[in-house]
Amino acid sequence: MKNQEEVKSMQIVVVTGLSGSGKSTALRALEDIGFFCVDNLPVVLLPKFISIQSDPAKGISKVALVMDLREKTFLDKYQRIFNSIRQKGYQLEILFLDADDDTIVHRFSETRRVHPLSLKGSVLHGIHLEREKLTPLKQMAHHIIDTTSTNVHQLKDTVQRYFLPSTPSQRMVVHIISFGYRFGLPSDADMVFDVRFLPNPYFEEDLKDLNGHHKKVKSYVLGSVVGQTFVQKLFEMLSFLIPLYEREGKSRLNIAMGCTGGRHRSVVMANETAAYFSERDFQVSVLHRDINKS
Repeated sequence: MKNQEEVKSMQIVVVTGLSGSGKSTALRALEDIGFFCVDNLPVVLLPKFISIQSDPAKGISKVALVMDLREKTFLDKYQRIFNSIRQKGYQLEILFLDADDDTIVHRFSETRRVHPLSLKGSVLHGIHLEREKLTPLKQMAHHIIDTTSTNVHQLKDTVQRYFLPSTPSQRMVVHIISFGYRFGLPSDADMVFDVRFLPNPYFEEDLKDLNGHHKKVKSYVLGSVVGQTFVQKLFEMLSFLIPLYEREGKSRLNIAMGCTGGRHRSVVMANETAAYFSERDFQVSVLHRDINKS
């Protein structure tokens, strides 16, 4: 009986909607808050997939799947399969993404992708046909997001607000990235800190070949008066800003730490900042983008 309760507690989110409406972005947003994600799973495999992933030994409690008419049998079988899964006691929610015709045409023009239903006609014809075919599915949806006027970051925030647990221990998602300026700035950063003013281990013979994870490098970077002062003032600023962001309804924050090569100083500061947020019960992810680049 215990195993059956664990199986039925799995949260299943089906991300669907019009081609070009932002489903891939929505899936990445769910992955960032702990969902096990799969793109373009054939709908006939969904029951078997759930059965496998619901094994308590896997420790998976949330799954998200992009499913749409790229898969030929989807339209004919999704309703029966979704209803069957719900009847077994699973929590299955449908997130439907939409956008107006002009926006989708523009997105396909920018990406030069082929609309799945426009192989023998115009993109606009394909959009109209897809919209018609997906109308019953849209009517079944629990959440509908119109992405016409939203950018990538706004869409991520909206999706995560729907599916983040509303408990005190589950707070804003903080993603921290270290990077090297020589390889370019991260495109999705909300806040960028240039830490090239900190002592540079690259010029120390015994530290040059290490990276920011090593305790010697950390001590060198943070051991100076400048390093200690910066950390103190950084955390004071964050302690002031974060409650304001949360009050405004922001569900995710991307913080970038940059040094010259992305191997030493930025890694140290990204780790320090991640620890700061983890100690305060935020959901934190860290990416050291350029740590292995020369």
